[in-house]
Amino acid sequence: MAEPHIVIMGVGSILMTDEGFGVRVIEALEEQYEFPENVSVVDGGVLGLNLLGVIAEADHLIVVDAVRNGGAPGDFYRLTGEAIPERVRAKNSLHQIDFLETLTLCQAVDEVPETVVLGVEPEDIDSLSVELTPTIKERVEPAIEMVLDELNRLNTSYTRKAEQK
Repeated sequence: MAEPHIVIMGVGSILMTDEGFGVRVIEALEEQYEFPENVSVVDGGVLGLNLLGVIAEADHLIVVDAVRNGGAPGDFYRLTGEAIPERVRAKNSLHQIDFLETLTLCQAVDEVPETVVLGVEPEDIDSLSVELTPTIKERVEPAIEMVLDELNRLNTSYTRKAEQK
């Protein structure tokens, strides 16, 4: 039996300060870890509907994103099932609406992966900057640990690059 295909995807615009959180987590994850062939690490940026093929091919989808949920900057959220569309609709970012539409289209082609959204409450997604705010930058490493926890839950291995000889 083939291993389930797992996609770890960071979404958001790196040009809008904390909006790029998901992409920055993906960059750090790729820098620090190696994954087996059944795991894909994807910078989804703001590609929205163009990600349909990638998402529809996944058995499990782990999305990292900035999520406005009324909390304090830096608060983490783990969203699954029905909580995903409820929270995404409340967001102000176009890429998040595109992401929800993409998941909805996956239903139309009957290829909906088990999806987990790992989000952080952003401090600033309105300013034009490629740098995360200091508060959110400090949350990149804990977010990586959250992604690795999801892989552990799926009984999937990974290797820290610094540990390789």
